[in-house]
Amino acid sequence: MTTGVDMDVAVDTPVEPAGGLSSAQAAERLRADGPNAAAPPPRRHLASRILHQLTDPLVALLLAAAVVTTVLRDYPDTAVIVLVVLVNTAIGVVQEVRADRAIAALDQLAAPTARVLRDGRDVVLPAADLVRGDVVRVEAGDVVPADLRLTEVSRLHLDESALTGESVPVGRDAGEEASAGTVVTTGRGTGTVVRTGPASALGRISALVAATRPAATPLQRRLATLGRVLGLAAVLLSGLVFVIGVVGGRPVVDMAVTAVSLVVAAVPESLPAVVTLALALGARRMAGARAIPRRLHAVETLGSVTVIASDKTGTLTEGRMAVQHAVTTDGSRYAVTGRGYAPHGAVHHRGEPVAVPQELRRLARAGLLCNDATLAPPTDERPEWTAVGDPLEAALVAFAARCGLDPSATRSAWPRVAEHPFDQELRRMTTVHRSCDGRYLVVCKGAPENVLTASLLDATAEEIAELTATAHRLAAEGLRVLAVASALLGAPPADPARPTGLRPVGLVAVGDPLRAGAADIAGSFDTAGVRLVLVTGDHPATAAAIGGQLGLWREGDPLVRGDDEDPARAHPETRVYARTQPEQKLDIIAGLQSRGHVVAMTGDGVNDAPALRRADIGVAMGGGTEVARQAADLVLVDDDLSTVAAAIGEGRRIYDNIRRFLRYALSGGVAEIAVMLLGPLFGLAVPLLPAQILWVNLLTHGVPGVALGAEPAEPGTLRRAPRSPQESVLGAGLGRDVLVTGALIAAVVLGAGVLARHWDRPWQSVVFVVLGLAQLGVALAVRAPRPRGARRGNRALPVAVAVSALLQVAGVLLPPLRDLLGTAPLGAPELLACAAVSVLPGLVLWLARRPWAAAPGTPAGGDPVVGRDPAADGGLAAEGGLAADGGPAAEGGPVPARSR
Repeated sequence: MTTGVDMDVAVDTPVEPAGGLSSAQAAERLRADGPNAAAPPPRRHLASRILHQLTDPLVALLLAAAVVTTVLRDYPDTAVIVLVVLVNTAIGVVQEVRADRAIAALDQLAAPTARVLRDGRDVVLPAADLVRGDVVRVEAGDVVPADLRLTEVSRLHLDESALTGESVPVGRDAGEEASAGTVVTTGRGTGTVVRTGPASALGRISALVAATRPAATPLQRRLATLGRVLGLAAVLLSGLVFVIGVVGGRPVVDMAVTAVSLVVAAVPESLPAVVTLALALGARRMAGARAIPRRLHAVETLGSVTVIASDKTGTLTEGRMAVQHAVTTDGSRYAVTGRGYAPHGAVHHRGEPVAVPQELRRLARAGLLCNDATLAPPTDERPEWTAVGDPLEAALVAFAARCGLDPSATRSAWPRVAEHPFDQELRRMTTVHRSCDGRYLVVCKGAPENVLTASLLDATAEEIAELTATAHRLAAEGLRVLAVASALLGAPPADPARPTGLRPVGLVAVGDPLRAGAADIAGSFDTAGVRLVLVTGDHPATAAAIGGQLGLWREGDPLVRGDDEDPARAHPETRVYARTQPEQKLDIIAGLQSRGHVVAMTGDGVNDAPALRRADIGVAMGGGTEVARQAADLVLVDDDLSTVAAAIGEGRRIYDNIRRFLRYALSGGVAEIAVMLLGPLFGLAVPLLPAQILWVNLLTHGVPGVALGAEPAEPGTLRRAPRSPQESVLGAGLGRDVLVTGALIAAVVLGAGVLARHWDRPWQSVVFVVLGLAQLGVALAVRAPRPRGARRGNRALPVAVAVSALLQVAGVLLPPLRDLLGTAPLGAPELLACAAVSVLPGLVLWLARRPWAAAPGTPAGGDPVVGRDPAADGGLAAEGGLAADGGPAAEGGPVPARSR
């Protein structure tokens, strides 16, 4: 029988004249007071950004060289040095601005929300829209969004450590204040906003720390160390070039300028800006895939994750919970249908629609009263009914409505006078309600094993055993089961946390369907070398059923019970943890990390925050508590775990591109130093002038280098083992490949120079042209291979290479540039010969990877050597795997359901 009520009143809350503002009042106060947000940090002006770029040590070295050349009246070299400084500064400033904008956009996406009483009803608004006089409701897991004067409280305790440093939660009563930025650890409360934005307690503290500079990410620190090592090596080798030149009879000052220029050319001074931009734009790309990184280091760390410890509700499931079955004390089982949280549905018994019996109505009423959630009707922005509060409790509200109850009228008829909120120790919630005849209704709901106990119930052992067995059968179907008990007493219980003498009312089985494709998630993670682990508070039978559907568990596999054993000592192959307390997640993470895993942990509750911080990557659900989102490194807007796979692919893409840039830039520096060191041995007294070195550096390290950072993901990115977090940025063969590539370029350049000298041609100009063009050819050779059939790649790279190649050739064609660079004109045959020779290093690299890509036994889209980084091989990978946009390619083939 289809039933329902008009639920427009279900979210209407009676408003006293002093509470709840109208939308018009709120808008007027928002205009007057401004948004409820901390004062933004001072805007960085263009002059300060430019000064920041100019204070870089390597740029300072260039400026020193410019001073030297000016004193010597070597104006062409001075002009080139100044041009290099201007271009590098412009690129750095532009990248910095783009990174700041990307991060600002992420901050907007991750903005907190608040539950507010507006126009007589509960609504969820951005916390920035709060104004003085707003009535705000907070509960466990919420961050207090503004300074509140509390009007109603129920066992409210706040974690004020963010403001006071005091780690012990503090109780708050009606009439006291709750400060912005504090966290509700237990209980709930209602209060009126008294201060917002910079005037709030959190706003005042934020103003003191607004100027604090963010810490460098781990990757930036590793690259900074690498830069110092490379800088020292370049200085030593350039010093050697200086000595050789002076011994060979070159002027000391000229060789000093040459050595300084060579240092700058050998070290990729644009690397920090390229890395920052790559991370920031990668974070923005992740946000487009509904995964918002709250910290930049999350972008790089994601690429090395080996284990994802995930909860079930809303992550692997749709997150739209509904009561699917209900069992009354007489053993009758009813099926309940309906769409989402809509208050309309049908009740069936033995496959036939029936009128709602009184026992089922009693069960629905008890679940409605022992409940803090409400339902929000459809709006223009949200076309469906949505939960306001805990989704599980919202499912009970919808269940009551489908049984013909009016939630608002029922709650008004049975006002709550006392309660004990749900806690992890007792795993149940108790409320006390006054009836119209002066008696008190005590309702308790929670986990069956914590409610169906002799100490709580006035029931026979047979009744308890029968309901417990029914709960096990429902849990084995993958449903989350709640037991409900109640009693009508003459006086309220002395301790609502531990009532006695209750009678069982029945069981409700709440279902949350697995997301479409959830069964493939574990297999896709296994293919990427990432192991999915299910960590849930559900009954072991429920956890096993869900694990079986996901391909994580089979009969005979280990299954750890948090209430029965220590999760930290679990079998290494354990993939399902049941009845897990939030604090036990710390033990699970520690156990996995002790075995060398890089762990990503998902969570949505206030008690998940420590585990989110302890994990290498904390992943919070967008629909979870605000404290969980603030503790996390990554927020999943859609609560869909498959989104993490795309984020892992994006993290690997970014790291690959950073390594690709390093191979390209460092090999060019190696080649330049080798040419300057070995040239005199082959009769090339001064292979390159300072201006020529800087010109090549300008054209190769600038726009083409930045374009390399935008390369799409390689085929097979999600079909290879994650990199080790201890691996050097030059590890996995990249250092060797830099030397080999640099040697190839140097050999070609020196060979061309020697031949030109032998044929009495302007050999220095030939060396200049070939050096620049050969490096640009390598940029094309190390780019990421495109998947089979892909039509589009990174179009910016060939355009950047073509423009730079034209400017390189212009250095020997245009008289003004010839005067500036000290080059001689080359004819068309000579330029064609230079171009043909310059292709050789890139061609060798391209040919070297062809047999590798087609190696026998290489899986489609995979690497022939586990853990091998394709970026170290010039972006080598077979077809299939990850498309240019980071999603799985069609050629990937079947994905196994599990990896044993």
